Amino acid sequence: MDARIGIRNTKSTLFKGLIVFLAFLITLPLIIVLLYIIKQGITQVNWHFLTHVPAPVGETGGGISNALLGSFIIVVMSSIVAIPVGILAGIYLSENPGTKLAYYSGLCVDILQGVPSIVVGIVIYFWIVKPLGTFSAISGSVALAIMMLPIVIRSTEQTLRLLPPSLKEAALSLGVPYHRVIIKVIIPCGFAGILSGIMLSIARIIGETAPLLFTAFGNPYLSSAITKPMETLPHLIYTYATSPYDEWHNLAWGASFILLMFVLLLNIFTKLITRKWNIQL
Repeated sequence: MDARIGIRNTKSTLFKGLIVFLAFLITLPLIIVLLYIIKQGITQVNWHFLTHVPAPVGETGGGISNALLGSFIIVVMSSIVAIPVGILAGIYLSENPGTKLAYYSGLCVDILQGVPSIVVGIVIYFWIVKPLGTFSAISGSVALAIMMLPIVIRSTEQTLRLLPPSLKEAALSLGVPYHRVIIKVIIPCGFAGILSGIMLSIARIIGETAPLLFTAFGNPYLSSAITKPMETLPHLIYTYATSPYDEWHNLAWGASFILLMFVLLLNIFTKLITRKWNIQL
């Protein structure tokens, strides 16, 4: 009997060790990429790098302030469009799972999530850029908002479906109107999951380059005009990384480091906020 227990304990220890090794093996590529980008990019980052526009060809120095401002404006505009629509659509899908409209809407959301980003950029080019006759931050925001929608919708839907039906039933039994039950009870209880989906969608679009090639296009100057072309961090990285100049390659590494740190901090912030919210609930 003791021998059998010893064999089982040995097998269990070996199996746990195998799981730990495979988990480390999965994270190893991420660690290598992170360390390499940090090594190449952190030496390029300074105050001048963050507060100046790119220098002309042949001159040293320059920065990415135009790309930082452009990325901020476009992401904010995309969020203003996608987050309310995505949350409302997710609420509808979670509250009406058996209707035909919910079924076909969910199917469209799944298809939209699989559409390549460059296809979204081309579509917005023909819908907005070509009729207006100019690239603009507006068209870039619309393209990124379309890419945000499936993530926000599905995260909201799945989060609200996990809530116990008794929450809604208790509120309705007290005579609370349906719309107030959704706003005051359902959404606050699912806030952590909804916020995670929103942050995940922002992290998804902040590094997209293909749609912006056809919409925002880029701008070497510091501009806040949303009806004109606007620079973003992914487009700047693409432009500098494919250039023949070593100075621009260094700036591309610095911009990559800034973008990476933003995504990491965004994910850490999301984890802290959702954990605090769950504790309070």
